[in-house]
Amino acid sequence: MAADEKAQAKGEQAQGKVKKVVGGAVGNESMKVEGRTEESKGDLRQAKEKAKDAIKSK
Repeated sequence: MAADEKAQAKGEQAQGKVKKVVGGAVGNESMKVEGRTEESKGDLRQAKEKAKDAIKSK
């Protein structure tokens, strides 16, 4: 399960980064914001998984 969550986090980060860049390139501010939001969601998911791993390793 943790591997699935980690992969999902990486996917969200990548997808958000792409949306952010594309939104900036075409001048679509809402797409840029959506990309930043999605990227942040992936960052939070990754941080949660890292915290769970740290707890398990103790």
